[in-house]
Amino acid sequence: MAATHASTTGFDAVGGAFDASVWRTVGDPLYQGAWEGPLKGLTVAVKDVFAIKGYRIGAGNPTFLDGARPEPRTAPAVGDLLRGGASLRGIARTDEFAYSIAGDNVHYGTPTNPAAPWALPGGSSSGPATAVSLGHADIGLATDTAGSVRVPASYQGLWGLRTTHDFVPRQGMLPLAQSFDTVAWLTRDGETLRRVADWCLSYDGSESTESVYGPSAEDLPWRFLVPREALAVVEPETRAAFERMLALLAAADEPPEVGGVSIGDLDDYAVPFRAVQGAEAWRNNGDWLREHPGAVGPAVGERFRAASQVTSAHETEARAAVKAIAQSLAGIVRGGVLLLPTAPGPAPSRTAEPADVDATRLASLRMTTPAAVAGLPSVSVPLMTVATPDGPAPVGVCLVSPAGTDLALVRLAQRLHATLTRTA
Repeated sequence: MAATHASTTGFDAVGGAFDASVWRTVGDPLYQGAWEGPLKGLTVAVKDVFAIKGYRIGAGNPTFLDGARPEPRTAPAVGDLLRGGASLRGIARTDEFAYSIAGDNVHYGTPTNPAAPWALPGGSSSGPATAVSLGHADIGLATDTAGSVRVPASYQGLWGLRTTHDFVPRQGMLPLAQSFDTVAWLTRDGETLRRVADWCLSYDGSESTESVYGPSAEDLPWRFLVPREALAVVEPETRAAFERMLALLAAADEPPEVGGVSIGDLDDYAVPFRAVQGAEAWRNNGDWLREHPGAVGPAVGERFRAASQVTSAHETEARAAVKAIAQSLAGIVRGGVLLLPTAPGPAPSRTAEPADVDATRLASLRMTTPAAVAGLPSVSVPLMTVATPDGPAPVGVCLVSPAGTDLALVRLAQRLHATLTRTA
């Protein structure tokens, strides 16, 4: 696909001022997609961890960007969208090295959250999420390791799909932790997300050797399981909103079957996850960090410092724990799709103390890591609004299904959204 001249004038072609906290570079378009295809007319904000031919990967860090070389080829996940007819609007910001879920960046600034302007946008896919939320792109091409697409989707009232681990090829994607890294998409509506998933997860659309067409593409049952452990740790306002949603579902003309389920202590997922993630993150980035002391912000720097302390014995023990609990969760979701709030509550305030933001991060990771540990697809759907001191703010509802059922999961999420819209 042909590249076009990137905008350097300080204004984007959509008509608003160029926001360097959201975008690294934009074009009109940056790359033109195929002239025909199921995604024709759609535009994409690409998280700054994907290779785009002729452009450098910046990873949300100016020192890293300065030392990077232009990429010789485009990542398959980007190429899939281009072949489908979508055009690249630009390269969007990421939290540093995708090692955060808050959405802040000490180097470039924190993108706005259009759904709750007083609040953080969520990350690490902060730039693509805000670009989509603002209407400056239709699709956010992102990643999700521990919640990096589900959390910003929840905070900004977007649809966000974490794909089954290894379903979409990760070549040309800067790794954080390969055992959990996945390609993910953000959209403003469920139909656009379905179009993207239908194309990118098919043999025709994807360079991947995997496909979800066949038995795994059959519809999922109209049955949900609510994890008791997750519901027990959410904020009171979020729990009340979730219970109101369940009541609306029960009053629907065709209500789904809804039951409770125990998935085990959430720390049994989060603790070994953090150890394996940390070990891999340090292997991927430790040499660079040692060569560039002080190049990353305090919060991400502290995360990497902790990652550097993971011993081989600790990693081996954590991997065994991850394998066991992943198998357990895979068995649970065969009985029904998990249904839970995406995050404990709405986005923290932009003026919150760093310690409070980190506490929210840790609480959120307890809810997002089960799907990551098991490599399962999960989608955040904008279904709840809760009151905050600054005004109403969105909180997503997350659905988690068996590996390989990504397309069916998106369809089920659309059905859930439509049912609640009609009932409300």
